[in-house]
Amino acid sequence: MSDPTLTTLGFLGVASFVAGWIDAVVGGGGLVQLPALLVGLPGATPAQLLATNKFGSVFGTTTSSVTFYRRVRPDLRTALPMAAVAYVGSLGGALIGLHIPKSAFNPIILVLLVVVGAYTLLKPDLGKESIRRFHGAKHTVLAMVTGFVIGAYDGALGPGTGSFLVFALVGLLGYNFLEASAKAKIANLATNLGALTIFAPMGLVVLKVGVVIAATNLVGGYVGARTAVARGSGFVRGVFVIIVSAFIVKIGGSLLGWWA
Repeated sequence: MSDPTLTTLGFLGVASFVAGWIDAVVGGGGLVQLPALLVGLPGATPAQLLATNKFGSVFGTTTSSVTFYRRVRPDLRTALPMAAVAYVGSLGGALIGLHIPKSAFNPIILVLLVVVGAYTLLKPDLGKESIRRFHGAKHTVLAMVTGFVIGAYDGALGPGTGSFLVFALVGLLGYNFLEASAKAKIANLATNLGALTIFAPMGLVVLKVGVVIAATNLVGGYVGARTAVARGSGFVRGVFVIIVSAFIVKIGGSLLGWWA
């Protein structure tokens, strides 16, 4: 792979800032950052792209997780067990992801996004208030199952993970969008670390690019988290619908051959 130019690094830095902001507000920044890496690093292997994306993303999710925790104070009795099994799921997913072509996931992601987007639009009160649907051990176990499944997906491919975590916490467990985003960030941090546990020792991270997108993703994550907390659940829900719709158009268009 050729050495990236300053123009390429600048382009990837801007894309990573936007991805970090989106990821902090509602999740799914990987659907901005991964395509940018595909464009900027055409000579990189799929494994290098996934590893470099994770390296950059982990800094953004760390920053947004800390910011959300300080300002929202999510219940760690659910968040930490969910994050722990999400880490384990991501380890297994990363091992699978080394052998599965990314193109195989696009139809699955598209169907999931359509279902998530339609359900959110048809339920205008969804995520406005926290109304727990399960309690005690059942609540925690369901959160852990959700974390493990989505963690495995994130390790294998990743784009949209944050959005899927937010939706699961809102739709299945009954959190409002702001509290769901706070817990999703903690779980997403764990899934990023899980994938890096596999990718980093293999030397798959393109370090020069990784350092640039790590710095800009960190800033984007900080700004996004503060924006989400300041504007509340209604704002997060609105951004969620916009981002999911954009992802549907992008992935659907790719499958139909409208663009790469």
